[in-house]
Amino acid sequence: MSLTEFSIMLIPALVALGGGVLAMFWHPSHQTRSLIQHFAAGVVLAALAVELLPEIGREHAYGPVLIGAFALGSLFMYGMKLWTMHLEESQPVSVGGLDWGLLIATFIDIAVDGFIIGAGFAAGGETGMILALGLSVELLFLGLALTSESTKGWRIVAISGALGVTVLVCAVLGNLLLSGASNTVIAGALAFSAAALLYLVTEELLIEAHEVEEKPVATLVLFGGFLVFWSIQLLGS
Repeated sequence: MSLTEFSIMLIPALVALGGGVLAMFWHPSHQTRSLIQHFAAGVVLAALAVELLPEIGREHAYGPVLIGAFALGSLFMYGMKLWTMHLEESQPVSVGGLDWGLLIATFIDIAVDGFIIGAGFAAGGETGMILALGLSVELLFLGLALTSESTKGWRIVAISGALGVTVLVCAVLGNLLLSGASNTVIAGALAFSAAALLYLVTEELLIEAHEVEEKPVATLVLFGGFLVFWSIQLLGS
């Protein structure tokens, strides 16, 4: 792993911390947080459709391997959902004022984001850089999306800092583990990760966003998030 690659991997970590600092001074309303979650969902969907899935195709791996990897990722996230539901039932949200289900799911997603960035660099080309820059947009708004009446101030900065460390460590780990790996292994790892990102959008971000009365403009914000990532990909190419 070169110093340049590490420097690019560091960008999402610093952006995540910056998002926490921003959330420390700006306390968005429920409606605003819903819009932020729509935007983040659009970014993740674009990462899947614009960069991740095409990269999996470019690896020319066997179809059954990709199907199996995605199915395994789906089962893994299903198991995580059952676990977080059990955690919320046995340890209510009011304990410490934290939504443990959403928080755990977010850390899992960030770990997957980091692993995907590392896998992108292992795959070669511009994939790692584009994923790092695009997913940084998601990380910037995660601190604001996680902000609540009881989770703000130093707490949200600490959480955002921990998210930044998580994405950096997992990016480095993913790059080290997959450097020199076969195309099939890299494609399988990316297919597994795609399932996790799809779970984040459908089962976490959008569900949380729809807990308040949705404004029509939320649809535009969702597409705006998609467009931002796609623009980064197009300009980066």
